[in-house]
Amino acid sequence: MTMATQYAVTKVGYEYSIVHPSNADIRFIGSDNSSDGRVLRVDGANGSSARVKLSFGNWSANSNKTYTAAFGIVNEELMDVNITHINVSNTTGADYTQIWLHANRSQKIEDDADSVYMWSKNSSKNSSTTTAWTLAAGNGNPADMCADGTTQLSTPWDGTRNVRYSLNDANYSISGTSDFVWVQVSIDIPAAPDAGGAHTGYIWIHFEAVSS
Repeated sequence: MTMATQYAVTKVGYEYSIVHPSNADIRFIGSDNSSDGRVLRVDGANGSSARVKLSFGNWSANSNKTYTAAFGIVNEELMDVNITHINVSNTTGADYTQIWLHANRSQKIEDDADSVYMWSKNSSKNSSTTTAWTLAAGNGNPADMCADGTTQLSTPWDGTRNVRYSLNDANYSISGTSDFVWVQVSIDIPAAPDAGGAHTGYIWIHFEAVSS
């Protein structure tokens, strides 16, 4: 018996959407202000191709400026998401940034028992194989975030800086329970900095989905 060679063709569809960073499944929200408005803001034109950046203002040598809620991270995925580690790549100037994840928007991390040191001036403080913070599953709604599984907190729109934000101090983030976390950023400038002028770079936040 001779078998003929068989060929088949089939297809499967796919879909994803490119959206504003404030409406993504893992999104950044603003909170603290710098000298000219909210630290987190859209960089350039607003729209579905918008990018966000952090603008920390102008500071002199031998100074430290701390933003307890430079921005927040919110999970809208329908599954838990771990934050494993953070790294910074500087493009101009030395890296003077220090970064923590923590619970209380308005407290410095030395007063906030629930905090994780993530980055300090060219050095990672949490390994890529260790979970630093777990963002609980979200509800897919970028207009709110959830503190304790039931309490929804509004994240309204900042029409000046074109990002969503929160100023809520009544509800803290709880790792594994809340779908958000606050990010404290300190700019610790030495008495003899490397150079004057702009210091720029990128903060890389690494996530890992929690499979059921």
